[in-house]
Amino acid sequence: MSEISLLDCTLRDGGYINDWEFGHNNLLSIYERLVASGVEIVEVGFIDDRRPFDINRSIFPDTASIKKIYGSIQKKAPMTIAMIDYGTCDIKNIQPCSDSWIDGIRVIFKKHLMNEAMAYCAQLKALGYKVFSQLVSITSYDDQDLLKIARLVNEVEPYAVSMVDTYGLLTPNDLLRYYESLDKNVKQNVCIGFHAHNNMQLAYANALTFIQKSVKRNVVVDGTLHGMGKSAGNDPIELVANYMNEKLGKSYDIDQMLEAIEESVIDIYHKYPWDYKTFFYLSAKNKCHPNYVSYLQDKSNLSVSDLDKLLSKIKPDDNKLLYKKEIAGDLYNNYKTNVCDDSKALADLSDYLKNREVLIIGPGKNIELQRDRVSAFVSEKNPIRVSINYFPSKVKADLVFVTNGRRFLEMTETILDGENKNVKLLATSNITAKSQKFDFVVNREPLLERNENIIDNSFLMLLKVLKNANVKEVFCAGLDGYSDREDNYFNPKMEYSFVKNEAKKMNRHIRNVLQEMEKDMKINFITYSHYQVNEEME
Repeated sequence: MSEISLLDCTLRDGGYINDWEFGHNNLLSIYERLVASGVEIVEVGFIDDRRPFDINRSIFPDTASIKKIYGSIQKKAPMTIAMIDYGTCDIKNIQPCSDSWIDGIRVIFKKHLMNEAMAYCAQLKALGYKVFSQLVSITSYDDQDLLKIARLVNEVEPYAVSMVDTYGLLTPNDLLRYYESLDKNVKQNVCIGFHAHNNMQLAYANALTFIQKSVKRNVVVDGTLHGMGKSAGNDPIELVANYMNEKLGKSYDIDQMLEAIEESVIDIYHKYPWDYKTFFYLSAKNKCHPNYVSYLQDKSNLSVSDLDKLLSKIKPDDNKLLYKKEIAGDLYNNYKTNVCDDSKALADLSDYLKNREVLIIGPGKNIELQRDRVSAFVSEKNPIRVSINYFPSKVKADLVFVTNGRRFLEMTETILDGENKNVKLLATSNITAKSQKFDFVVNREPLLERNENIIDNSFLMLLKVLKNANVKEVFCAGLDGYSDREDNYFNPKMEYSFVKNEAKKMNRHIRNVLQEMEKDMKINFITYSHYQVNEEME
């Protein structure tokens, strides 16, 4: 029967969340709680000679520094280890194990560095450490790579070789395939380990699959308190420990883990939350480096479905798990050229608005308070009425400008009813329709106010669209401007909250933009607006 060891790496992998700054008291407390819980292996942090010593952080320049942090604790039964990212710590900074406070060192390395990294592992083993060879991004290994690493492992005979699901791509079946290859080809005296990430919400399921499969060989399964860790986090060690207590006869003290979470981890979670997110799902779904998602998310033209489609176009032979900015740039530039051309939409919009007055209807309170002015203007001019992100109840809209997905969702039922089904929809490119189609779609990115707190002010965005559609004059109602002293909208669900003076700053910015736009387009206000008044009057 195999021996299954539980390894906690909160103080190391969890440190990606808070730059390893747990505070000295928390470092000691977490370690002691984990020892008391009965886990077999505790990882106390990173060894990285690029970082200065800091007694409050679990990242150290050398092995000697580890004792400066944890040395006041009487060392007990669990194996205590640290980690090195291969290439970040010269061997001269590693004491012999007999002089060190730790028992073992894990070395993480990418596939293309396996030869050099395994030679480094041999050096650490010669110094007396239990060495763990950690195969970063195990999903990048094909069958030949697995045979090659198995040969290197058999030459060095580290304490363990571990499968690291760096980007959370593994399914249980995939995990078993990698495990079975290593189990078949690696010497029996070498443990096999597994380190999960939760990008696809499979970290815990994969950990259980790994535990259940391990019958004849000693294995090591990683976990962290409350799942704390890089990206979407890890499998929560308290869940794995509870399963092993119930199904495998273990006797981990779960209460000690829960106390560690409550005392030292939960406040970090509230400040820097980690967990499953769409961001990490998209990178895992498309089997690509998360930096591709970051790059494309910054391009404000894209809806989430557009983003997903673009990520799927990264070719497998581009080594998708190694980020290349030029590939990301080419991908987006091709999208802009072939998908994002809104010249026809603007031409169609220009034809639709041609020879008509244009009335922009905002959601400010004055659309109701000064309704008579609006009604008189509509009766006299018969304008094209363009509302912003809502259907006005007192003034029928001909065209609705849609920039906000949540507001669009609120409008969906209204769009389908008899009264509004013929209203045209003008949308920015980040909004996707469901059953109905948009009449006009324009690029969002050029419409944004890049240097402001609220970059996507829908009024300014609409004015830019109308200018691009050759509109020379507009009339505005219900564009009241912002206030930090009173309600901004007739509908409380649309309300913003402002810190002191922020509303005044926004009004000033919009007035400045309007003043600049007046060179090409005349902007008239039918109802009262802060955008018209002098700053001193606010």
